Amino acid sequence: MAATSHASIGTRDGVSTLAGRWPLLGQRRALVVYLCAIVALDLVAIMLFAASTVFQWRDLLTFTALMGCGAVCIEATRRLGVPAGVSRDLLSAWWLPVALLLPPVYALFAPIVLQILLQVRVRATVLYRRVFSAAAIGLAGCTASVVFHRFVEDPWVLSRGSGSPIIFAVLAAVLFSLLNIALIAFAAHTADPDTTWREVLWDRESVLLDIVELCLGVTVSIACGLNLALLVLALPPVVLLQRSLLHAQLQAAARTDAKTGLLNAAAWQREADTEIVRARRTGDTLALLIIDIDHFKRVNDAHGHLVGDQVLVGVAATLRSQLRDYDLVGRFGGEEFVVLLPGADVHEARQVAERLRTHIGHMTIPADDTPIRITISTGVALMSVHGDDLIDLLAAADLALYRAKELGRDRVCIPAVQPPPRTLPKTPPPDPS
Repeated sequence: MAATSHASIGTRDGVSTLAGRWPLLGQRRALVVYLCAIVALDLVAIMLFAASTVFQWRDLLTFTALMGCGAVCIEATRRLGVPAGVSRDLLSAWWLPVALLLPPVYALFAPIVLQILLQVRVRATVLYRRVFSAAAIGLAGCTASVVFHRFVEDPWVLSRGSGSPIIFAVLAAVLFSLLNIALIAFAAHTADPDTTWREVLWDRESVLLDIVELCLGVTVSIACGLNLALLVLALPPVVLLQRSLLHAQLQAAARTDAKTGLLNAAAWQREADTEIVRARRTGDTLALLIIDIDHFKRVNDAHGHLVGDQVLVGVAATLRSQLRDYDLVGRFGGEEFVVLLPGADVHEARQVAERLRTHIGHMTIPADDTPIRITISTGVALMSVHGDDLIDLLAAADLALYRAKELGRDRVCIPAVQPPPRTLPKTPPPDPS
């Protein structure tokens, strides 16, 4: 970036237009330093390896063929679109063969080519994210390539099916995956330090997908070694897997709120209805919370909607970190969140609500070098006490939420329940005798 001045050119909703033109400048300083360091390291690696590499026609032809396959994958899936936020693809099926079969400099160039195609043909996202992704993938691929070529002098022996070259190829692919995940995870954690490492590293689905990518990359490498024309046979199944993966991600994205990653209102209501029916059938307890950020409009008015979005993201991350895996948490709209606690009684529901209130009250959001602190008000409703269906529980929790606001906010309220009328025991009639 050419801009070096940090002076504000003007403000709009409390956010400098300089940060609006260069979104990277609106990120945490530690994140900016890290991203710039990774990109600078990638550029240095490109210059060093390019200067020491003898470019050959065979390598150039293989690189072009693999990038062409990657371009076909991108074109074949771009009509599906991609989900917002972090998405996964199977382009490693073409990056890995480049790293294994060709000199390391090609592994540095490969992600640049495909990231440009993704930016132009699929979705134009924030430029610094594309640049960082290309640099992270390039450095991971280059490292894997150097290690593989250190142990396998002639990478084209993969086509012979010998055991040791294939084992080294698998180990290099694992190294590529680990490095790429580590670089991306460190950036994600730096962007949001409140996020746990478990959330930014692996989950079960990610591990399975990484294994699939590893197998595809090594298989395509062996096919390239046998005959470059075999890429024509490898391309259709990779395209089909890519489309299936994107379709699944788009289905999941349709259930989530784009800003917070929580369930959206419609998806939360569907799952909450299912959980309530189950609890009614089994007789289990269940609690519902409605959480509202206090004076959220003041945050937007004073600091701008971008900072307001960071507040929403921070609250959502805190909710996820403090709740059980099977608790249902969603964004209900605006600054309201809803939580369903299966198996919770009145004491546990109040305890959870107070814990959430305390953690969110200690959360800070940086804005113009001034940390923002927020509070929440919470209304709680119990199944079979305040209602037996979702509508009744939402209405009861909403009334309790308004009560919390009337009492000064930053508190948890539970609707008062009128005790059942007491019936006096019937006195027996007097004995006529």
